[in-house]
Amino acid sequence: MSFRYLILIFLLAVILSCRNSHDNSPSGYRPGKNDMADINRYIIQKDRERIQSYSERKGIVMNESATGLWYNIEKEGDGVFFKDNDRIRFEYECSLLDGTRCYSSMELGPKEIILGQSEMPSGLIEGLKLLKPGGVAIFIIPPFLAYGLIGDGKNIPPRSTLVYNVTIITE
Repeated sequence: MSFRYLILIFLLAVILSCRNSHDNSPSGYRPGKNDMADINRYIIQKDRERIQSYSERKGIVMNESATGLWYNIEKEGDGVFFKDNDRIRFEYECSLLDGTRCYSSMELGPKEIILGQSEMPSGLIEGLKLLKPGGVAIFIIPPFLAYGLIGDGKNIPPRSTLVYNVTIITE
């Protein structure tokens, strides 16, 4: 009779030990929605601190939009502000906060886009709408308004904050 109890205890122990085997995290902890929101807020705050530090080092007075785009309008331009479906041609230099150049119209030529219908980062689209023909601006675009967690697969690494120096070309 005691042998049966030993087998029963052994089987219960095996069953209970396999119960949580689907949990691959080392501590068994998995962050919940609130934890992920806290992590996201922390990351965004760190990005803001880096952008503020950059603008202070460079002596650039930056404004922050409600979405998180940082901008300095050196020259607004003339005429009306750009809106979706407007064709825009502009000179640009795109670099990382550390100064590494990613793309430049000096090498690639001016960029021509139809606003809102191109594969441009949403932060750049938002920034271009702050300008008129002939406008000149600096945009600092945090990762969540640029190429996010994966980068562009070419010159922009994952989670990069981008600095765009933009001059709108007028014909």
